[in-house]
Amino acid sequence: MLSNKKVLLLDMNSTFMFGEDRFDESEDFSIHYHKLGGKLQASEVNKIIRSAFDYIDVRYPDEQYRNNFPSVKTAMQETSTNSLSKKEMETLIDTFAFHELGHIPNEYLVALQNLHKRFTLAAVIDIWSPKKLWVELFEELGIMSLFNVISFSSDHGMVKPSPKPFELVMGQLEISSENALMIGDSARRDLGGANTANIDCVLVGGASSPKAICEYKNLLEFCDVIGV
Repeated sequence: MLSNKKVLLLDMNSTFMFGEDRFDESEDFSIHYHKLGGKLQASEVNKIIRSAFDYIDVRYPDEQYRNNFPSVKTAMQETSTNSLSKKEMETLIDTFAFHELGHIPNEYLVALQNLHKRFTLAAVIDIWSPKKLWVELFEELGIMSLFNVISFSSDHGMVKPSPKPFELVMGQLEISSENALMIGDSARRDLGGANTANIDCVLVGGASSPKAICEYKNLLEFCDVIGV
């Protein structure tokens, strides 16, 4: 399986980051928003965040948006009835990002470090918010330097299963697709996008497809099997 693989492309959410996308009905987004110094009423904050989430969520699986995916700012501009100042917009986007961001368990940090010893690592990551909080977290945890290239979808508006983020990463690495392996938890997004870019894919987290070259319970089991 790995005889000719030099590069591992990693998905993030539910592959090595967990607890992301805290947008259920129990969330009060105004708590974090007011910690950031926002001045809007709690009810208005919650309405704006939920409306923006719904706007994006319905478009995420829609193929027509995979190469021109809307930003959180666009979602808020399209759904809010308020005229938001630049400062309030920035605070609302930061609040959205805070609730989108997950955490990386220590055992997954160790797994990434061990994989880095054997492979060139890159990541193909779908996020809706600007990447600032993710970059800060990666740097705080000491893993930013493990990745030679990272594609954050909010940088360029291309989301999986578009093959373009994969091709972007491969072009920056200057390596052929047969020498790369994608690892992710979504048959549609990770495997679908990778295969369209002629990259083999391993599925984790319970995802399954006859097109996957292997399936594992999680990234940790993959590491155990290949001996890293």
